[in-house]
Amino acid sequence: VMRRNPFGMDICCRKGSRSPLQELYNPTQVSLSNTAILHQIRRDQVTDTCRANSVSSRKRRVLTPNDLKHLVVDEDHEMIYCYVPKVACTNWKRVMMVLTGRGKYSDPMEIPANEAHVSSNLKTLNQYSIPEINHRLKNYIKFLFVREPFERLVSAYRNKFTQKYNTSFHKRYGTKIVRRQRKNATQEALRKGDDVKFEEFVAYLIDPHTQREEPFNEHWQTVYSLCHPCHIHYDLIGKYETLEEDSNYILQLAGVGNYLKFPTYAKSTRTTDEMTTEFFQNISSEHQTQLYEVYKLDFLMFNYSVPSYLKLE
Repeated sequence: VMRRNPFGMDICCRKGSRSPLQELYNPTQVSLSNTAILHQIRRDQVTDTCRANSVSSRKRRVLTPNDLKHLVVDEDHEMIYCYVPKVACTNWKRVMMVLTGRGKYSDPMEIPANEAHVSSNLKTLNQYSIPEINHRLKNYIKFLFVREPFERLVSAYRNKFTQKYNTSFHKRYGTKIVRRQRKNATQEALRKGDDVKFEEFVAYLIDPHTQREEPFNEHWQTVYSLCHPCHIHYDLIGKYETLEEDSNYILQLAGVGNYLKFPTYAKSTRTTDEMTTEFFQNISSEHQTQLYEVYKLDFLMFNYSVPSYLKLE
C-alpha cells in the first residue's frame, strides 16, 4: 500500500492491502490460523471475567484522555499497543520506534533503553481528537502483553527499590513507605528511602490510605487499570511466558515479520517464579490475601492460577 505521509514523500507501509486486523480474523496463512484460535481463547477469558465481575455492565465509564496514555499508536501498520511496565515494554517500545520511525531505526536493540522511554519518541492515543481516537480503536489491531501478576510485582520491587541508581523512586516512594510502615525508622532511612523491605512494600500497597491518596505508580498498577481491557477490546493478548512467539506473531500480522524480529536475549537477572516464591515467604497470610484481592482481576482475566506458595485466608 502506498500512502502519502505528512512529510510529503511516499513510503511503502505493507505488502498487500490487508490490515493486521483482517489478517487476524480471516487468516490467509494456515500457520497463522492455529495461533488465532489461542488468542480467541484469551480474548474470551477477558470478556467472561469482565462480565462475571460486572465490570462492563455497570454504567459504562467513559474513558478519559488520561486513560489512553499507555496506548502507543502505529499509524503506518494500523496497530495500537498498550504498554505494561515490567512486561518487556522497553523492547516493545523499541520495536514500535522501528515501525513508526519511517526508516530512522532498523535494529530495535540499537536504540538505548532510556531513549525508548522518552515520551516524544512515540505517539499515544490521548494525543488525538475524540473522532480520531474512536476511528483508531475501531479499525486498528490492539494488543498488550501480560505477566503473572506477583512475578511482575516482585520484578518492579527489585528494579525500583533494590537498585542503588533508582534514587528518584527511593525519594518519591521509598521515603513514604518507610515513614508509614517502619516503626522507629532511622533519620537516614526516612531521608533516603533506599532500603525498603518487600514486606513494607506489600503493606504499603494494601494500605487503604495509599489507594485513596493517588493511583498506583505504573510499575505496580494493575494491567486492568493501565489498559482498561473491559472497555477496550484487545484483539491480541500476548504473554510474557510466550513472549517471543506472541511478539513475532504480531509482527507477522503486521506484514513485517520477514525483516523484523522481536529482540530476544535471556536476562540473567530476570525475576522468576522461584524468586517470587522466596519473596512471599515472609509475607503473612493476611497480607497475602489482601494483596491477592488487589491483583485478583489480573489473575482471573489473563488466566493465571493462584500461586501454590500463597497461604490465602
